[in-house]
Amino acid sequence: MQEFIQLAAATIGSFGFAALFNIRGKKLIVATLGGFFAWAVYLLAAGFSKNPYLCGFVSSVMLTLYAECMARVYKTPVTVFLVAAAIPLIPGAALYRTMNCLMSQDWMEMRKESTYALLFAASMSAGITLTTLIFRAVWKRLYNQRRM
Repeated sequence: MQEFIQLAAATIGSFGFAALFNIRGKKLIVATLGGFFAWAVYLLAAGFSKNPYLCGFVSSVMLTLYAECMARVYKTPVTVFLVAAAIPLIPGAALYRTMNCLMSQDWMEMRKESTYALLFAASMSAGITLTTLIFRAVWKRLYNQRRM
């Protein structure tokens, strides 16, 4: 039941950001489904590994593959799908706790929370960057082979 609530919240959050970014029509639905997909992969990865950074990395890789494919299907920039769908993965709670600890001058807890937030964001960034680089290199090679 808890996973269902998390998936619903991820979907609603992605929908809200997609609407905020003026994504319309079918692209709005695709971007929203990307957020659902990203969080579903995160939950699935969490079932296999207790390392949140690995889960964030795997989820970001799958999310980026999804965004790259949908961008080509809908002839739209990848960021349209990637940004809206990545919203559920952003470590907002850890960032909030970091700022809360900063304001209450709890330096040890702030260090722990900020380290978690930075490492999780780095794992997401690594997943997105590596996947984009590999996907585009493979896509370019396939495109060049098809032209000859």
